[in-house]
Amino acid sequence: MLDRWRNWFGWKGLSDEQFAQEQAALLAKTPVPVMWLFGKTGSGKTSIVRYLTGATSAVIGNGFRPQTKTSVRYDFPSSQETIVRFLDTRGLGEAGYDPDEDIAAFESQAHVVIVVVRVMDHALDQIVESLRRIRSAAPSLPVVLALTCLHEAYPMEQHPASDPFSSVVSTGASAGKTIDFSQLGLNPVLSRSLLEQQRRFAGLVDRIVPLDLTSPEEGYLPPDLGGDRLEQALIELLPVACRQVILHLDDVRSSLQDLSEQRALPSILTYSSLAATAAAVPLPWVDIPLVISLQSRLIYVLAEQYNQKMNVGLLTQMAGAAAGQMALRFAVKAPLKLIPVLGQTANAAMAFAYTYSLGKACCWYFGECRQGSTPSAEALKEVWSEQLQHATDRWRGHRSRTT
Repeated sequence: MLDRWRNWFGWKGLSDEQFAQEQAALLAKTPVPVMWLFGKTGSGKTSIVRYLTGATSAVIGNGFRPQTKTSVRYDFPSSQETIVRFLDTRGLGEAGYDPDEDIAAFESQAHVVIVVVRVMDHALDQIVESLRRIRSAAPSLPVVLALTCLHEAYPMEQHPASDPFSSVVSTGASAGKTIDFSQLGLNPVLSRSLLEQQRRFAGLVDRIVPLDLTSPEEGYLPPDLGGDRLEQALIELLPVACRQVILHLDDVRSSLQDLSEQRALPSILTYSSLAATAAAVPLPWVDIPLVISLQSRLIYVLAEQYNQKMNVGLLTQMAGAAAGQMALRFAVKAPLKLIPVLGQTANAAMAFAYTYSLGKACCWYFGECRQGSTPSAEALKEVWSEQLQHATDRWRGHRSRTT
């Protein structure tokens, strides 16, 4: 029976060794863009990482690892499945910061430097001097100046109704061009500050991108003003092979997630078949605790495969909806077990479908967590419901062909 279910649900028997080989081959086709974030603490570097990856600030913070004495590295979505890497300089603006160690470590790794500066911060002598040394050491390394926190120039006011920078091609003075921000109808304070920042970084940057990345709770609309311009600047400046990763970031993540789901499928099928066997025991109600315990164990197994920490609260969230509905249906159908074959088959099919769909929903959930987002309970329930319908349809379709 287990072999039949494996055929029905598309198990390909991917071993750990085969998984590692497939994963390595996929990542080998995906050159990893390395972005060097260069700016003071609190300048908005984490907001940029969050915008580009979709990861939460908490996940980003937990993912940073020391790289040099004054820098850290963040691999997205993980160090095992890296498709984008960020190098974050943390010592800027602090007394005694010397960029030489970071330059030696990063100039051969980075594909682009993102200098992150709050638009209203003009205490930038050390930033400018360190950037000069970087440009001298690596003159061909492209540099983007991201001028952040635009709303600080007009506190208590909303962004302009239409994006004032939408028609601007933001090239730096190094390309022989400047932007006349005074002609864009901006708040005068913001306009003067932008012009001063452009003057200060003249000859040191290849793009100037004004942007304002805020959380929805702050109330600024849109909350990702200028994010698309930053992404476009990176696509234009990155090497051809690396820019494809930015263009197809969602596709690459989906491919890795599909591969992980394929690896997890044997565990899902095994626990689903055990649940079906338990549900077929001809004793009403005694199978419910056993099936739920098997489902709980499956969640732990999948969490381990996805390198996700497990806790009681998360287990309750993952299994609650499935266990509750399944226990109710089992209670209603339990007397059917007294009817030979018919009741046992119905309960076995139901236990299999619920456990299988829960496993698939767990793969989706842990995959999203590994990529940096934390899905809501409602989203999890919706995915689980879709997978339950899929499992039920597959079961009915194959059963109709064999009866």
